[in-house]
This record gives sequence, C-alpha cells and structure tokens, in this order.
Amino acid sequence: MSEAEQTYTGGCLCGAVRYEAVGAPLFTGHCYCADCRKASGSGFIPFLAFASAAVRFSGQTLQFRSRSFRGGEAVRNSCPVCGGLVFGGVVGEDSSHTLYAGSLDDPSLFHPKVAIFARDRPAWAIIPPGLTVFDTMPG
Repeated sequence: MSEAEQTYTGGCLCGAVRYEAVGAPLFTGHCYCADCRKASGSGFIPFLAFASAAVRFSGQTLQFRSRSFRGGEAVRNSCPVCGGLVFGGVVGEDSSHTLYAGSLDDPSLFHPKVAIFARDRPAWAIIPPGLTVFDTMPG
C-alpha cells in the first residue's frame, strides 16, 4: 500500500474517542514545547499532522485551550472518560489536526521527520538522529 493510500486509526485508552486518517501526513515529528511536555507528562509529544478533510473523528472530547506560540489558541482534545490525550485542533473549524502518535492503533506507522521547539527540550529528552531540528515552530 502506498503512503497516499495509507489509513491511520487510533483513539484513547478506553475507546470512547476514535479517529481515522487517510493518506500521507502533512508532517510528522516530536514537539518539545513546554505545553506539550506538560500535557503529555513526558519530554515531548510525537505527532502526525493531517488536513482536516483527511480525518474523521468519533466520540465526545474534553478540550483544553491554551495560548499558542503564534498568539492564537492551541486546542488539545482528550477523552472525558479515561483522560487519554488524542488529537489537537477544533473539529469543523481548523484546516488541519495533529494526531498524537501514542494514540495510534499501529504505532509502527509513525515515522518522525522533524523536532520542533528544540530550544525547550530538557537535556534528558533525546532527539533521534536524522530529524530536522527547529528551535521553535517552522514557518
């Protein structure tokens, strides 16, 4: 199956929130910003970005909104039942969504290409070799 035909499925820990994305991701990587670290409880969030037209969601989410790097809002969606962090963006409003790679049914489909907000990375959070590294959000 070609990357353009690939289907990515996933969801939260209990299964109440699910998604399906079709096609190649717009980009993939690790975000080391302080917000992502705190939201995940880890050193970074691994993510895949898709155009909103390529993703379908089911289930109700709990949204958390915070100020984004560019001054707008960053919206993270988690499951109100199990608390699992699943995706970023507002369904029906945003032109793209980030899927959190830890929520994939098949994690082997995740192939990171970039590391963003590397300036905020704690020394113990490793950037894998081969990633293109950006101090903040690329243009």
